[in-house]
Amino acid sequence: MCNARPLYLHKKVTCPIHASILYIPSSSSSTSTSTKPNPLSTLKFLSSNRTTDPILSFFRKIPMATANGHSPPASRWSLHGMTALVTGGTRGIGSATVEELAGLGAKVHTCSRNEPELNECLQQWKAKGFSVSGSVCDVSSASEREKLVHEVASLYNGALNILVNNVGTNVRKPTTEYSTEEYLRLMSVNLESSYHLCQLAHPLLKQSGAGSVVFVSSVGGVLHIGSGSIYGLSKGAINQLTKNLACEWAKDNIRTNCVAPWYTRTSLVEHFWVLQLLEKKDFLQQIVARTPLQRIGEPNEVSSLVGFLCMPAASYITGQVISVDGGMTVNGFNPPINLD
Repeated sequence: MCNARPLYLHKKVTCPIHASILYIPSSSSSTSTSTKPNPLSTLKFLSSNRTTDPILSFFRKIPMATANGHSPPASRWSLHGMTALVTGGTRGIGSATVEELAGLGAKVHTCSRNEPELNECLQQWKAKGFSVSGSVCDVSSASEREKLVHEVASLYNGALNILVNNVGTNVRKPTTEYSTEEYLRLMSVNLESSYHLCQLAHPLLKQSGAGSVVFVSSVGGVLHIGSGSIYGLSKGAINQLTKNLACEWAKDNIRTNCVAPWYTRTSLVEHFWVLQLLEKKDFLQQIVARTPLQRIGEPNEVSSLVGFLCMPAASYITGQVISVDGGMTVNGFNPPINLD
């Protein structure tokens, strides 16, 4: 801070930045043969001094077990005892996320517009021994979102550790061909629903003492992928919302992160591929060629990152938008020649 020299030896000075007394070596003491005090002991003495100094107070806020990396491994890599809400949890990435969180020990509540599909999934999760409950809910409806969060609050006694905003949809068209109704529908499902759910869930996340919000966005919010301007707009807004909430809600011990998948094997994408393959038989080959790992993603490859971001092991990660894309977003130029 005021000098880069060690915090030991004999010359006593007061740092001009704050009132702490540091011990800085004088020029004559550099060749001294006397035994040097242990700098860690000096720091321990300073940090134990009951002072109003803001910098030393900052260090006292750090849990020593966490700062030294000595916290129990089982608790750092587990969601045991935590509660979670995952929207759109009966298919694709949502379903994989429910299983990921439940498998890590969390109690999970999810929702779907399709009641028979939801009931079938709940039965399957029960058979696997997962603690999962569910509600029929269309998250594009404000009143149904309010009802969903109220149910979660009752279920988990007013506290929620994890909120995963997973629901999304798309209509692919040239920008000039979108109708007002299509614009409103896409923005309502992809952006407004997540934004409002965050508002509604904030008191529950804060009450838990260790909240985590994870958005499931898309690389379409990072760069152009030909999925339509409204889709890219809504996903780009989610990416920015991630950063804003991370800064705004850090004081409430709520972390906010975002995963941005590339083409992943889900029912929505597979339906799109069928339509494309009828017109462009090399469409899938083009996707694979653009992806360094030479394949599309699987839902559990996205959900594993969601699970990690919710763990205590990720406690210093917030405000990040992480692409799960097989390297696609960093593949600026990949010539078809051997560079080895």
